[in-house]
Amino acid sequence: MGLISNGTTIFDNGSMASGFGGNLIFISKATASSSASIEFTSGIDSTYKEYVFYFVNIHPATDGTFDFNLSTDNGSNYNVTKTSTAFRSIHSESDTTSFGYRTIVDLAQSTSFQQLHNNVGSDSDQTVVGEMHLFNPSSTTFVKHFLARMQSYSADDYSQDYFIAGYGNTTSPINAIKFQMNSGNIDAGQILLFGVN
Repeated sequence: MGLISNGTTIFDNGSMASGFGGNLIFISKATASSSASIEFTSGIDSTYKEYVFYFVNIHPATDGTFDFNLSTDNGSNYNVTKTSTAFRSIHSESDTTSFGYRTIVDLAQSTSFQQLHNNVGSDSDQTVVGEMHLFNPSSTTFVKHFLARMQSYSADDYSQDYFIAGYGNTTSPINAIKFQMNSGNIDAGQILLFGVN
């Protein structure tokens, strides 16, 4: 098992890590700079059965939720119907803890943007990181499953660990995805896209 690069530097220091369950093929990287959103309108096709997005120090301009939506028309519309589930654990700097299901995050046959993490802080040292897997997006037979694991330094000075999973309820191929904050810009951060070979 190892990483296979298409010749593009992946990380700022040029290094690549191994230890994943399959070969990760680097496709592209997007860097935010006061960006309203980050869209991947190419690179998601029938080449791979699984795609992985890595979120590196996503820093919002204002406190809010970090969201995504899917497209079947190359990004002209982001409105795929989704059903999802979510839970989280939190631990505050003042030693308050909590664990439970999050109805505020889940969707039930909704075309709305899916939250990946809510209450992401915008202080200068606050970010959200994590990964999201999208399975078999080009299938014309099955719905499009996704799952994500996210961690943030929240606006309320909590460590928040989110688990989110669901499916895009369509048998049309997914060929684009959009990430955004629900309010304000993505001030900084990177999203890396890999295919799993």
